[in-house]
Amino acid sequence: MTDVDGQVVTRQSVFAMMQAYKHTSLLRAAVELRLFDAFADGPAGAADVALRLDIDKRGAKILLDALCAIRLLGGDGDTYWLAPGAQEQLVSTEPGFVGDMAHVFASDWEWDALKRFADAVRKGGTVMDEHAETPEYAYWEDFAAYVPVVAEPTAQVMADAITPWAQGQAQLRVLDVACGHGVYGFSMAQRFTQAHVTSMDWENVLEVTATHARRMGVAERTSTIAGDMFEVPMGGPYDLALVTNVLHHFSEQRATELLTRVAASVRPGGRIGLVGFTTGDALPADDPAPYLFSVLMLAWTFEGEVHSEECYRRMLDASGFDTATSHPVPGLPYRVLLAERRQE
Repeated sequence: MTDVDGQVVTRQSVFAMMQAYKHTSLLRAAVELRLFDAFADGPAGAADVALRLDIDKRGAKILLDALCAIRLLGGDGDTYWLAPGAQEQLVSTEPGFVGDMAHVFASDWEWDALKRFADAVRKGGTVMDEHAETPEYAYWEDFAAYVPVVAEPTAQVMADAITPWAQGQAQLRVLDVACGHGVYGFSMAQRFTQAHVTSMDWENVLEVTATHARRMGVAERTSTIAGDMFEVPMGGPYDLALVTNVLHHFSEQRATELLTRVAASVRPGGRIGLVGFTTGDALPADDPAPYLFSVLMLAWTFEGEVHSEECYRRMLDASGFDTATSHPVPGLPYRVLLAERRQE
Protein backbone atom coordinates (compact mmCIF):
# COMPACT_ATOMS: atom_id res chain seq x y z
CA MET A 1 0.00 0.00 0.00
CA THR A 2 1.20 3.50 -0.81
CA ASP A 3 -0.01 6.93 0.17
CA VAL A 4 -1.97 9.18 -2.20
CA ASP A 5 0.61 11.56 -3.65
CA GLY A 6 1.96 12.17 -0.15
CA GLN A 7 -1.33 13.75 0.95
CA VAL A 8 -2.52 13.27 4.52
CA VAL A 9 -6.11 13.45 5.67
CA THR A 10 -6.28 16.15 8.33
CA ARG A 11 -9.01 17.59 10.51
CA GLN A 12 -8.86 20.75 8.43
CA SER A 13 -9.25 18.90 5.12
CA VAL A 14 -12.22 16.93 6.45
CA PHE A 15 -13.89 20.09 7.74
CA ALA A 16 -13.30 21.79 4.39
CA MET A 17 -15.13 18.94 2.63
CA MET A 18 -18.01 19.21 5.08
CA GLN A 19 -18.44 22.88 4.25
CA ALA A 20 -17.85 22.78 0.50
CA TYR A 21 -21.58 23.21 -0.09
CA LYS A 22 -21.24 26.79 1.17
CA HIS A 23 -18.97 27.62 -1.77
CA THR A 24 -21.53 26.13 -4.13
CA SER A 25 -24.35 28.08 -2.51
CA LEU A 26 -22.45 31.35 -2.77
CA LEU A 27 -21.68 30.85 -6.44
CA ARG A 28 -25.22 29.74 -7.23
CA ALA A 29 -26.72 32.77 -5.48
CA ALA A 30 -24.34 35.17 -7.22
CA VAL A 31 -25.17 33.69 -10.63
CA GLU A 32 -28.91 33.79 -9.93
CA LEU A 33 -28.65 37.47 -8.95
CA ARG A 34 -26.35 38.25 -11.91
CA LEU A 35 -24.09 39.82 -9.30
CA PHE A 36 -20.91 39.52 -11.35
CA ASP A 37 -22.52 41.59 -14.11
CA ALA A 38 -22.53 44.53 -11.67
CA PHE A 39 -18.73 44.64 -11.94
CA ALA A 40 -18.48 44.29 -15.73
CA ASP A 41 -17.54 47.96 -16.07
CA GLY A 42 -15.30 48.15 -13.02
CA PRO A 43 -15.21 48.16 -9.19
CA ALA A 44 -18.26 49.08 -7.11
CA GLY A 45 -19.34 49.39 -3.49
CA ALA A 46 -21.94 47.30 -1.70
CA ALA A 47 -24.55 50.09 -1.72
CA ASP A 48 -24.17 50.58 -5.45
CA VAL A 49 -24.40 46.83 -6.11
CA ALA A 50 -27.52 46.59 -3.94
CA LEU A 51 -29.13 49.44 -5.87
CA ARG A 52 -28.24 48.00 -9.28
CA LEU A 53 -29.56 44.53 -8.42
CA ASP A 54 -32.50 45.68 -6.29
CA ILE A 55 -31.38 43.64 -3.27
CA ASP A 56 -30.91 44.40 0.42
CA LYS A 57 -27.72 46.35 1.20
CA ARG A 58 -26.81 44.22 4.23
CA GLY A 59 -27.44 41.05 2.25
CA ALA A 60 -25.28 42.38 -0.57
CA LYS A 61 -22.42 43.22 1.81
CA ILE A 62 -22.42 39.76 3.39
CA LEU A 63 -22.51 38.06 -0.03
CA LEU A 64 -19.75 40.29 -1.43
CA ASP A 65 -17.45 39.65 1.52
CA ALA A 66 -18.09 35.90 1.29
CA LEU A 67 -17.28 35.92 -2.45
CA CYS A 68 -14.02 37.68 -1.56
CA ALA A 69 -13.35 34.92 0.98
CA ILE A 70 -13.59 32.26 -1.73
CA ARG A 71 -11.61 34.45 -4.17
CA LEU A 72 -14.26 35.07 -6.80
CA LEU A 73 -14.07 38.78 -5.99
CA GLY A 74 -11.41 41.09 -4.66
CA GLY A 75 -12.27 43.74 -2.13
CA ASP A 76 -11.06 46.03 0.64
CA GLY A 77 -14.28 46.08 2.65
CA ASP A 78 -15.64 49.16 0.90
CA THR A 79 -15.03 48.54 -2.79
CA TYR A 80 -15.19 45.24 -4.67
CA TRP A 81 -13.95 44.04 -8.04
CA LEU A 82 -13.83 40.88 -10.15
CA ALA A 83 -11.03 38.39 -9.44
CA PRO A 84 -8.72 37.55 -12.37
CA GLY A 85 -10.60 35.39 -14.88
CA ALA A 86 -14.04 36.05 -13.39
CA GLN A 87 -14.99 38.52 -16.13
CA GLU A 88 -14.62 35.89 -18.86
CA GLN A 89 -16.33 33.07 -16.95
CA LEU A 90 -19.00 34.73 -14.80
CA VAL A 91 -20.21 37.92 -16.52
CA SER A 92 -23.28 36.86 -18.48
CA THR A 93 -22.60 39.08 -21.50
CA GLU A 94 -19.20 37.47 -22.16
CA PRO A 95 -18.96 34.77 -24.86
CA GLY A 96 -17.22 32.37 -22.45
CA PHE A 97 -19.88 32.71 -19.73
CA VAL A 98 -20.35 29.43 -17.83
CA GLY A 99 -22.28 30.66 -14.81
CA ASP A 100 -25.61 29.21 -15.93
CA MET A 101 -24.15 25.72 -15.64
CA ALA A 102 -25.02 26.17 -11.95
CA HIS A 103 -28.56 25.27 -13.06
CA VAL A 104 -27.13 21.83 -13.90
CA PHE A 105 -24.05 21.18 -11.74
CA ALA A 106 -25.61 22.77 -8.64
CA SER A 107 -29.26 21.96 -9.28
CA ASP A 108 -31.79 21.13 -6.59
CA TRP A 109 -32.48 17.88 -8.46
CA GLU A 110 -28.91 16.65 -8.03
CA TRP A 111 -28.62 17.95 -4.48
CA ASP A 112 -31.87 16.30 -3.39
CA ALA A 113 -30.61 12.96 -4.72
CA LEU A 114 -27.17 13.30 -3.16
CA LYS A 115 -28.63 14.19 0.23
CA ARG A 116 -29.87 10.59 0.27
CA PHE A 117 -26.68 9.05 -1.08
CA ALA A 118 -26.21 6.77 1.93
CA ASP A 119 -29.66 5.32 1.23
CA ALA A 120 -28.70 4.79 -2.41
CA VAL A 121 -25.53 2.97 -1.33
CA ARG A 122 -27.58 0.70 0.93
CA LYS A 123 -30.02 -0.06 -1.87
CA GLY A 124 -27.59 -0.11 -4.78
CA GLY A 125 -29.55 2.47 -6.79
CA THR A 126 -31.75 5.52 -6.58
CA VAL A 127 -34.28 5.90 -3.78
CA MET A 128 -35.84 9.02 -5.31
CA ASP A 129 -39.46 9.14 -6.49
CA GLU A 130 -38.30 11.34 -9.40
CA HIS A 131 -34.89 10.72 -10.90
CA ALA A 132 -32.88 10.66 -14.14
CA GLU A 133 -34.95 7.80 -15.57
CA THR A 134 -38.34 9.39 -14.86
CA PRO A 135 -40.26 10.12 -18.10
CA GLU A 136 -40.29 13.84 -18.99
CA TYR A 137 -38.17 14.69 -15.93
CA ALA A 138 -38.01 18.50 -15.73
CA TYR A 139 -34.27 18.48 -15.01
CA TRP A 140 -33.59 17.61 -18.65
CA GLU A 141 -35.14 20.90 -19.74
CA ASP A 142 -32.48 22.83 -17.80
CA PHE A 143 -29.83 20.41 -19.06
CA ALA A 144 -30.88 21.10 -22.64
CA ALA A 145 -31.01 24.84 -22.04
CA TYR A 146 -27.64 25.38 -20.36
CA VAL A 147 -25.21 22.58 -21.30
CA PRO A 148 -24.33 23.65 -24.88
CA VAL A 149 -21.50 25.82 -23.50
CA VAL A 150 -19.62 22.65 -22.48
CA ALA A 151 -21.04 20.34 -25.19
CA GLU A 152 -19.88 22.40 -28.16
CA PRO A 153 -16.14 21.60 -27.84
CA THR A 154 -16.91 17.88 -27.67
CA ALA A 155 -19.26 18.16 -30.65
CA GLN A 156 -16.44 19.69 -32.67
CA VAL A 157 -14.11 16.79 -31.76
CA MET A 158 -16.78 14.39 -33.00
CA ALA A 159 -17.36 16.36 -36.20
CA ASP A 160 -13.62 16.47 -36.88
CA ALA A 161 -13.32 12.73 -36.33
CA ILE A 162 -16.26 11.86 -38.61
CA THR A 163 -15.29 14.29 -41.40
CA PRO A 164 -13.06 11.94 -43.49
CA TRP A 165 -16.02 9.57 -43.86
CA ALA A 166 -18.95 11.99 -43.82
CA GLN A 167 -17.68 14.38 -46.48
CA GLY A 168 -17.82 11.54 -49.01
CA GLN A 169 -21.50 10.77 -48.32
CA ALA A 170 -24.05 12.07 -50.84
CA GLN A 171 -26.57 12.34 -48.01
CA LEU A 172 -26.14 12.19 -44.26
CA ARG A 173 -29.24 11.11 -42.37
CA VAL A 174 -28.45 11.60 -38.66
CA LEU A 175 -30.32 10.21 -35.65
CA ASP A 176 -29.52 11.95 -32.35
CA VAL A 177 -30.76 9.67 -29.55
CA ALA A 178 -31.65 11.31 -26.21
CA CYS A 179 -30.50 14.47 -27.91
CA GLY A 180 -31.12 16.94 -25.06
CA HIS A 181 -29.77 20.26 -26.34
CA GLY A 182 -29.20 18.70 -29.78
CA VAL A 183 -25.78 20.30 -30.19
CA TYR A 184 -24.10 17.09 -31.37
CA GLY A 185 -26.52 16.53 -34.21
CA PHE A 186 -26.80 20.21 -35.11
CA SER A 187 -23.01 20.51 -35.26
CA MET A 188 -23.11 17.78 -37.91
CA ALA A 189 -25.69 19.79 -39.84
CA GLN A 190 -23.51 22.90 -39.59
CA ARG A 191 -20.46 21.01 -40.81
CA PHE A 192 -22.13 18.99 -43.59
CA THR A 193 -24.68 20.69 -45.84
CA GLN A 194 -26.09 17.32 -46.97
CA ALA A 195 -27.06 16.39 -43.39
CA HIS A 196 -30.59 16.08 -42.02
CA VAL A 197 -30.91 15.52 -38.27
CA THR A 198 -33.68 13.63 -36.47
CA SER A 199 -33.64 14.57 -32.79
CA MET A 200 -35.14 12.08 -30.33
CA ASP A 201 -36.08 12.90 -26.72
CA TRP A 202 -39.05 13.59 -24.47
CA GLU A 203 -41.56 16.12 -25.82
CA ASN A 204 -40.82 18.66 -23.07
CA VAL A 205 -37.10 18.51 -23.88
CA LEU A 206 -37.57 18.81 -27.63
CA GLU A 207 -39.18 22.20 -27.13
CA VAL A 208 -35.81 23.42 -25.78
CA THR A 209 -33.88 21.49 -28.44
CA ALA A 210 -35.68 23.44 -31.15
CA THR A 211 -34.35 26.74 -29.79
CA HIS A 212 -30.78 25.53 -30.37
CA ALA A 213 -31.59 24.34 -33.89
CA ARG A 214 -32.76 27.86 -34.68
CA ARG A 215 -29.79 29.45 -32.92
CA MET A 216 -27.37 27.29 -34.90
CA GLY A 217 -29.14 28.00 -38.20
CA VAL A 218 -30.09 24.43 -39.09
CA ALA A 219 -33.77 24.23 -38.10
CA GLU A 220 -34.93 23.66 -41.69
CA ARG A 221 -32.89 20.44 -41.84
CA THR A 222 -34.23 18.87 -38.65
CA SER A 223 -37.13 16.72 -37.52
CA THR A 224 -38.08 15.14 -34.20
CA ILE A 225 -39.22 11.90 -32.60
CA ALA A 226 -40.76 12.25 -29.15
CA GLY A 227 -40.89 9.42 -26.63
CA ASP A 228 -39.00 6.71 -24.76
CA MET A 229 -35.84 5.71 -26.64
CA PHE A 230 -36.34 2.10 -25.52
CA GLU A 231 -39.84 1.94 -26.97
CA VAL A 232 -40.62 4.54 -29.65
CA PRO A 233 -39.95 3.52 -33.29
CA MET A 234 -36.69 5.09 -34.42
CA GLY A 235 -37.28 5.02 -38.14
CA GLY A 236 -34.38 4.97 -40.53
CA PRO A 237 -32.28 3.77 -42.09
CA TYR A 238 -29.81 6.42 -40.93
CA ASP A 239 -26.25 6.96 -42.06
CA LEU A 240 -25.10 8.13 -38.64
CA ALA A 241 -26.52 7.65 -35.13
CA LEU A 242 -25.38 9.64 -32.12
CA VAL A 243 -25.72 8.39 -28.53
CA THR A 244 -24.12 11.00 -26.32
CA ASN A 245 -23.76 11.16 -22.53
CA VAL A 246 -26.57 8.69 -21.91
CA LEU A 247 -25.19 5.14 -21.65
CA HIS A 248 -23.80 5.78 -18.16
CA HIS A 249 -27.42 5.91 -16.95
CA PHE A 250 -27.71 2.15 -17.44
CA SER A 251 -26.04 -1.16 -16.74
CA GLU A 252 -23.92 -2.71 -19.49
CA GLN A 253 -26.78 -5.07 -20.34
CA ARG A 254 -29.40 -2.32 -20.56
CA ALA A 255 -27.08 -0.02 -22.52
CA THR A 256 -26.39 -2.85 -24.97
CA GLU A 257 -30.14 -3.26 -25.45
CA LEU A 258 -30.37 0.40 -26.41
CA LEU A 259 -27.42 0.19 -28.80
CA THR A 260 -28.97 -2.88 -30.42
CA ARG A 261 -32.15 -0.86 -31.07
CA VAL A 262 -30.05 1.94 -32.53
CA ALA A 263 -28.09 -0.49 -34.70
CA ALA A 264 -31.31 -1.73 -36.28
CA SER A 265 -31.97 1.81 -37.52
CA VAL A 266 -28.48 2.36 -39.02
CA ARG A 267 -27.68 1.11 -42.51
CA PRO A 268 -24.85 -1.40 -42.94
CA GLY A 269 -21.66 0.58 -43.40
CA GLY A 270 -23.15 3.54 -41.52
CA ARG A 271 -21.59 4.96 -38.39
CA ILE A 272 -22.36 5.45 -34.71
CA GLY A 273 -20.87 8.15 -32.50
CA LEU A 274 -20.77 7.81 -28.71
CA VAL A 275 -19.78 10.42 -26.13
CA GLY A 276 -19.32 9.81 -22.44
CA PHE A 277 -17.14 9.64 -19.40
CA THR A 278 -14.91 6.56 -19.42
CA THR A 279 -12.78 4.90 -16.79
CA GLY A 280 -9.32 3.71 -17.76
CA ASP A 281 -6.17 2.30 -16.21
CA ALA A 282 -5.56 5.29 -13.93
CA LEU A 283 -6.36 5.05 -10.23
CA PRO A 284 -9.37 7.08 -9.01
CA ALA A 285 -7.09 9.60 -7.29
CA ASP A 286 -5.33 10.24 -10.61
CA ASP A 287 -8.50 10.44 -12.72
CA PRO A 288 -11.29 11.44 -10.32
CA ALA A 289 -13.96 12.79 -12.71
CA PRO A 290 -15.52 9.49 -13.87
CA TYR A 291 -15.58 8.03 -10.36
CA LEU A 292 -17.25 11.12 -8.91
CA PHE A 293 -19.79 11.08 -11.74
CA SER A 294 -20.65 7.46 -10.87
CA VAL A 295 -21.70 8.78 -7.46
CA LEU A 296 -24.46 10.79 -9.13
CA MET A 297 -25.47 7.79 -11.22
CA LEU A 298 -25.81 5.63 -8.10
CA ALA A 299 -27.95 8.30 -6.43
CA TRP A 300 -30.02 9.07 -9.51
CA THR A 301 -30.51 5.89 -11.57
CA PHE A 302 -31.41 2.25 -11.04
CA GLU A 303 -28.17 0.67 -12.32
CA GLY A 304 -26.09 3.42 -13.91
CA GLU A 305 -22.36 4.06 -13.57
CA VAL A 306 -19.48 5.25 -15.71
CA HIS A 307 -18.28 2.46 -17.98
CA SER A 308 -14.74 1.69 -19.08
CA GLU A 309 -13.66 2.21 -22.66
CA GLU A 310 -13.34 -1.56 -22.95
CA CYS A 311 -16.96 -1.91 -21.80
CA TYR A 312 -18.06 0.51 -24.53
CA ARG A 313 -16.23 -1.62 -27.07
CA ARG A 314 -17.96 -4.77 -25.81
CA MET A 315 -21.35 -3.08 -26.04
CA LEU A 316 -20.69 -1.88 -29.57
CA ASP A 317 -19.50 -5.30 -30.69
CA ALA A 318 -22.50 -7.05 -29.15
CA SER A 319 -24.93 -4.67 -30.83
CA GLY A 320 -23.51 -5.00 -34.35
CA PHE A 321 -20.72 -2.46 -34.72
CA ASP A 322 -17.07 -2.99 -35.60
CA THR A 323 -14.08 -1.91 -33.50
CA ALA A 324 -14.37 1.68 -32.43
CA THR A 325 -11.84 4.46 -32.77
CA SER A 326 -11.34 6.58 -29.67
CA HIS A 327 -10.89 10.36 -29.56
CA PRO A 328 -10.12 12.27 -26.33
CA VAL A 329 -11.59 15.73 -25.76
CA PRO A 330 -8.89 18.22 -24.71
CA GLY A 331 -9.64 19.84 -21.37
CA LEU A 332 -12.77 17.79 -20.69
CA PRO A 333 -13.22 14.34 -19.09
CA TYR A 334 -15.07 12.91 -22.11
CA ARG A 335 -14.21 10.51 -24.88
CA VAL A 336 -15.69 10.22 -28.37
CA LEU A 337 -15.97 6.74 -29.88
CA LEU A 338 -16.85 6.10 -33.52
CA ALA A 339 -17.68 2.70 -35.03
CA GLU A 340 -19.03 1.27 -38.29
CA ARG A 341 -22.24 -0.74 -38.56
CA ARG A 342 -21.20 -4.19 -39.69
CA GLN A 343 -22.20 -5.34 -43.14
CA GLU A 344 -24.99 -7.91 -43.07
